[in-house]
Amino acid sequence: MAQDVWSSGDAYEGYVGRWSRPVAERFVAWVGPRPGAAWVDVGCGTGALTAAIVESAEPSRVVAVDPSPEFIDDVRKRVSDERVEPRVGDGLALPVADAAADYVVSGLVLNFIPNPEAAVAEMRRVARPGATVAAYVWDYADGMQMLRAFWDAAVHLDPAAAELDEAVRFPLCHPDRLTALFAGAGLGEVATRELVVPTVFADFDDFWTPFLSGQGPAPGYCASLSAESLGLLRHALRATLAPDGGTIELSAWAWGVRGRCEAPTR
Repeated sequence: MAQDVWSSGDAYEGYVGRWSRPVAERFVAWVGPRPGAAWVDVGCGTGALTAAIVESAEPSRVVAVDPSPEFIDDVRKRVSDERVEPRVGDGLALPVADAAADYVVSGLVLNFIPNPEAAVAEMRRVARPGATVAAYVWDYADGMQMLRAFWDAAVHLDPAAAELDEAVRFPLCHPDRLTALFAGAGLGEVATRELVVPTVFADFDDFWTPFLSGQGPAPGYCASLSAESLGLLRHALRATLAPDGGTIELSAWAWGVRGRCEAPTR
């Protein structure tokens, strides 16, 4: 699997962070938060989901975990709330005690963890009996239109890029597979839902510039190209998305999945 770079909070925000925030708000509402609950945010990144929890779920505490020290520093800057506890940690070995949380959630990260089955088992470990375990991931195959446009153009110019396409790399990002993943972890009442937000770009540069950040699979692919190849890709995307200039109106779909921890883990 490709080694994706995730280290710059500002670069991530310009790339997909600005779209992950409204998706996080829809996700938290769908999860059905109970005031005063303890939360764990697995793979918190720059804090989009953590912020949505703080703003709308009335939590007693939120333990925000991410393997990137840079992202954890970003959470401290972006989500200034005494209930938030940022911690550097691995999704396969969470720095959280057994049965410590009422909600264990993960936003846009399960597909990047090498063993998602083990990750969900770890989420279940830190969930109390009766707790909700939930996650959401982008629909790379069809619904995340900015990335679908990017990879369609890239593969047309460079067929070898097909193996880097997130739709190919991450078949997990489908409601049936997410349901099977959660049910296989012993969670009950498993349900999925589509979460859709508009992604409107002011102009083509607003769309294109974040792909030069080096953060994530598509920008990582751009960083590997020669200047000539990068120019061809830019031209192809502009011809498709904004041949006459102006705004680019797309949408971003994510799939949410949730389940209930019905019994103790041991």
